[in-house]
Amino acid sequence: MDNFSMKIDIYRKENLLFILLGSFFVTNAVVSEVIGSKIFSLEKTLGFQPVDWHLFFQEHLSFTYTAGVILWPVVFIMTDIINEYYGKKGVRFLSYLTVVMISYAFLMIYLCIQVVPADFWLAVHADIKPDINTAYERVFSQGLWIILGSISAFLIGQLLDVKIFQQIRRITGEKHIWLRATGSTLVSQIIDSFVVLFIAFYVGPPASQKWAISQILAVGTMNYLYKFFMALLLTPVIYFVHYLIESYLGNSLSASMKSAAAKSE
Repeated sequence: MDNFSMKIDIYRKENLLFILLGSFFVTNAVVSEVIGSKIFSLEKTLGFQPVDWHLFFQEHLSFTYTAGVILWPVVFIMTDIINEYYGKKGVRFLSYLTVVMISYAFLMIYLCIQVVPADFWLAVHADIKPDINTAYERVFSQGLWIILGSISAFLIGQLLDVKIFQQIRRITGEKHIWLRATGSTLVSQIIDSFVVLFIAFYVGPPASQKWAISQILAVGTMNYLYKFFMALLLTPVIYFVHYLIESYLGNSLSASMKSAAAKSE
């Protein structure tokens, strides 16, 4: 295929759409991992007093999350939209690509943390204590087991989401977009919410630093409640994105893509 033919191929509507959706999918997933070292209070952010719940013998639980969860709902939406038009292969390809890009990002961050800071940079930011380089390291560095847990949970959750989405579509056909999109997310995120904690805080750390199973269950439940309500809240957004895509592709191309995605199973 010559260069001109490749250019025409790239600019076909279905190819441009995949590049756009895929880029947004991968970027949000990578950024959410990088910014995840910040922990925030959802209640205080919304102007409420933190709840004080007791679950699985764990006390004083509230809705505190890593900053990365702000972007994960976008990944949920992209997963189901890509699944709708490009099928299992499309989501799997982007999920594996995302794992590679997240790993690459953390490798580059690790290398950047190791380089020796310039004296003038330390002097310019002398007001930051103990120093800007230490602050940089603390913001961007994350434990190896947290990274492995997060990547594992992401990949397992994505592959499970794809499977459930396709199973629901087999039963309902083209009807009930909300059921296959929201339903697949709600089920897959149960696994995701607990896998990351189990690997990061039970499998990885030494015995003296391991979380109790009850603590993993309690914190995982609080994490899932956030994802549960966000999945429900974003259901109208899924319909809006479908509307935009249908308008862009046209009814004929849209129908053929969705049919091919369903048959690819």
